[in-house]
Amino acid sequence: MNSRPWLVRPSLRPLLAPLGLARALCAAPAGFTLVELLVVIAMIALLIAMLLPALSRARVFAQSVACLSNLRQLQTCWLMYANDHGGTLPPNLSIYDLSTGAPIPGLDLRLTWCAGNARTDVNTANIERGYLFPYNRSTAIYHCPADKARVAGTDVRHTRSYNMSQSVSGISFGSILPHLPTFGNLTQIRRPEPADLFVFIDVHEDEIADSFFGIPLPGDPFDGIWFDLPANRHHDGCNLSFADGHVEHWKWAVPKVFRTPGQAVAPREEWRDYERLRAHIRKAVQ
Repeated sequence: MNSRPWLVRPSLRPLLAPLGLARALCAAPAGFTLVELLVVIAMIALLIAMLLPALSRARVFAQSVACLSNLRQLQTCWLMYANDHGGTLPPNLSIYDLSTGAPIPGLDLRLTWCAGNARTDVNTANIERGYLFPYNRSTAIYHCPADKARVAGTDVRHTRSYNMSQSVSGISFGSILPHLPTFGNLTQIRRPEPADLFVFIDVHEDEIADSFFGIPLPGDPFDGIWFDLPANRHHDGCNLSFADGHVEHWKWAVPKVFRTPGQAVAPREEWRDYERLRAHIRKAVQ
């Protein structure tokens, strides 16, 4: 016998029968109908389609921020080296010939901020031999996170994504490139001023080789040619660092598409990007 009669729950069926609800409750479906399930799936697919572009943009932005951080750290290493050497800038003599793809004869390629060829290096040994490595022993700062290129025939990603401007080198190019004006010391940097002189630049992954970013001077026989092609990884733009220590993101007027080494500046609108870069290099010996 139930000692707690107040806990007995009377059936609701007799109460609901006059209202015709008992049969309705028994006949209620146990789950979703096929139509309802398809509607839910369609709504989920629609939400995913709406969110994916935003997530993609967020990922690209995050990669650009990480790339700018890498360049800021490299630029800090560059300044630390100069401060430790009486203002003398790090050497920048690792230059490959555009026509042969081999190092330019007569230059000591060991005298460089970063040796080697990014398209063939399968490890970070050349980075570790560079003059900047002692100031930051992270090899990761030499590689842009948006650079997905791999060494041909391997699964190894490029170890370096950046080059240093032709306008800076603590060691002269001498008789090899006598026409090329360069700053050798921090105290020499004028026209452009440190805030306007770019030092490191994000380079196109299909074109990068040595660690030297060259661009013809106005009036040069090669004027109108990309010796090195800037990257296009970050919203049709690339990232740069400057001699005063700051970094910038540049959006290009024309997307950078690699066609061939030493390709012409084309279409016509691309001259805006070409001249923009040349406005931030040394153009004459002062």
